[in-house]
Parts: sequence; C-alpha cells; structure tokens
Amino acid sequence: MSVRDIIIVGGGPSGLAAAIHAKKRGLDYLVLEQGVLVNSIYRFPPQMVFFTTPELLEIGGLPLTSPYEKPTRAEALIYYRKVVDTYDLQIAFEEKVVAIRRDPAGETHPIFELETVSARGVRRVRLARFVILAIGYYDHPNYLGVPGEDLPHVHHYYKEPHIHYRQRVVIVGGGNSAAESALEMYRAGAHVTLVHRAPQLKSTIKYWIRPDIENRIKAGSVAAKFGRCVKEIRPTSVVLVGSGGSDGSDGSDGSEEEIPADAVYLLTGYRADTELMCRAGVMLTERQGPVHNPETFETNVPNLFVAGGAIAGVDTGTIFIENGRFHGEKIVELIAARLR
Repeated sequence: MSVRDIIIVGGGPSGLAAAIHAKKRGLDYLVLEQGVLVNSIYRFPPQMVFFTTPELLEIGGLPLTSPYEKPTRAEALIYYRKVVDTYDLQIAFEEKVVAIRRDPAGETHPIFELETVSARGVRRVRLARFVILAIGYYDHPNYLGVPGEDLPHVHHYYKEPHIHYRQRVVIVGGGNSAAESALEMYRAGAHVTLVHRAPQLKSTIKYWIRPDIENRIKAGSVAAKFGRCVKEIRPTSVVLVGSGGSDGSDGSDGSEEEIPADAVYLLTGYRADTELMCRAGVMLTERQGPVHNPETFETNVPNLFVAGGAIAGVDTGTIFIENGRFHGEKIVELIAARLR
C-alpha cells in the first residue's frame, strides 16, 4: 500500500489552501472530505451573505470577483470550484475519517493509518507520513442536553423560511445565525420567538443585521425572551427557565414558562470533532481546542497538524476563513523541510 507524504482531512478553504501549497512543493498529497467541496459553506442558508469582503476569502492567488461589497454563498461555491479546477487538486469526496493511528516502528517518519468510510459504507485504510486536520467546526452542533432535543421538529441548522409560514417558531441563540433566521422567518410569515440566555444579543452580530433585529424586537414583530434557557422541548411547546439574575425578574427564582412551538431551532454554535482528535492522541486545552504549537500548528502528536477552524475549540469566533487560509502554507513549508 502506497504511503503519501500528506493527507489533509477536510476540503474547506483551509484544507484547499494546504493542498495548493503541497502541490506547489511537489509533495504527494490527498484531501479527504466527508461531504462535498467546502461542505460547511454548502450547508449555509442559500441566501447567506458573508461578513467579509471578497479578497479576504481568496486562496491560491486566485481572485474572487463579486458585484457586491460582501460575497454571497453562491459566489463562494463557484469560486472554490474554480480553485480546485485551476490547480487540479486531488480530493476524495464523501469519505469520512473515523480513526487516525500512528505507527512509529521502523520508519524515519512514522506512518499514520487513517481509517475511512465512504458514503456508501466502503471502509479502507490510507497511509501518510504527515496529517493535517482542517476539519472546521460546523459539523458538530453544541447540544443543549435537554429532554426533547431529539424530537423531529428540532433543528440545529437553518436553511429556508418558507416551510414555517404561519407556524410558531422558537429560535434559541443570540448570534448572527439566530438573528438572521429570526428576521427571515418573520418576513416569511412565521410567528417567531427568540430565546437567549444573556440579557441582550451578542455584540458580534453583523452591523447591518443588528438594527433590523433590534427594531423588530422593539416593535413586537419578533418576540424575545432574554435571560432564559430551555429546560425541556415538548412536541408542541418549549419550557423555559431563568438563566440567572439578581432580582428574579428573568425567572432566576426557579419559575418556568411554557411557550407554544411548531418548530424549534437550536442555533447555539458548533465545534470541531474533538473525539477524532483525542482518539488520535491529541490533547485538549481548557477551551477544548487541540494542544498545538501556535507557530507551526503541530499538535502534541508529532507530524500531526491542525489548521483553520479545527484550532478554535469553543472559541469559534477567533478563527475564520480570513485568517485560517494562511495556516496551510506554514504547515506545508515545515513538512517539506522535514521530508528533505
């Protein structure tokens, strides 16, 4: 069985950037992607607009052109397809890495065995001297761990508002996803209630979204329950309880509130697959991020690197495409030097 120089786990912008530099360096590489190209971006709502300008999403020196100040999801998908075609990158799609093992015996560079399973259930083992985990953090929602979270009308990802026309929708969260989905569903004819454990929305909400959602809340078009947490989700309702406070006015006195719900969206953030990292021997920080050298991105497991959103742990607001796209070049330069 052939042993590649590098296997890159994840076909998002960070993984693609690493692949481009591996190809430029003449290294034998392969990208393993569990879904489709830039799978996380594909799973964004179709109407999503990025928070950044086009040039800050670019990789490989290829321009991302857009008639808008902020590029759209559709434009990003077209762009990253262009990147892959231009560099003829080697990617295996719909192949998920389920285990990473390191065999140090008998090699100058220890060999990694990556066990994978395809979307059709085919299992195989791939070998590499170096591994780059560019797995992002959008595939694993932060579960609340409350009764009823697994009911069929409960969702952790938002796509389209139309199906909720004249429905009572409860959205849990206080960030961009919660605010944007609340506005879209309200304008599509849904009766929306926004639930957030803090006394106000997050400060990171996009500047053009904040006044819109705040005005809708003030007008009563979107109901808001601040300082409240979900205690239980029932087939037709959600039970709320106070998240804490000094005077009990937010329900911190233990009082419960039950509100009707035909659909529930738990938009409470996402995290990287730390289970895969831990099984590979990677240690975690107190913030649930992988222990790694911030200069080289190498983890405590020699020759196993992390790039992009995989670094973030619970601090997902620190790593974006804008800064994660540069990790791959540094990693590949180090790998190329070691291989020499």
